[in-house]
Amino acid sequence: MKVLLIKDVKGLGKIGEIKEVKDGYGQNFLIGKGFAKAATTAVINQHNSSEKKKAADDAAELDRLKDIKEQLTKLTTTISKKVGNNGHLFGSVTKDEIAHAVKDQHNISIDKKHIVHKLSMKEVGEYEIDLKLGHGLHAMMKITITAI
Repeated sequence: MKVLLIKDVKGLGKIGEIKEVKDGYGQNFLIGKGFAKAATTAVINQHNSSEKKKAADDAAELDRLKDIKEQLTKLTTTISKKVGNNGHLFGSVTKDEIAHAVKDQHNISIDKKHIVHKLSMKEVGEYEIDLKLGHGLHAMMKITITAI
């Protein structure tokens, strides 16, 4: 019996592979537990079309992220914070504040989890932060912190 794996099965194969298995193992375990489907031509064609659609969606997402990367590297985001007598900020600039500032000033949505900055931003000045956009893309963006 031929089955199309829809989940990884240890010792058998990965998602999307077609394997020849014994009838009882295929029917009772793999298909019964939802690890596989019987490899009919309709199931294989449906799987192939969904893989093509997924590849096209990934390519479109990658193009969109490249456009965002180009925009972010050219832009500077300004954040205004209260400053004490010694020139230090009250607290520091958080990832959430950076994400909201980028959304408000440039209308680009980024998730605060994708923001990476190694230095704490506790003083007025310019900083460069790294944004992990996904699919292995990183963008460097400038942040300017000003005093209120």
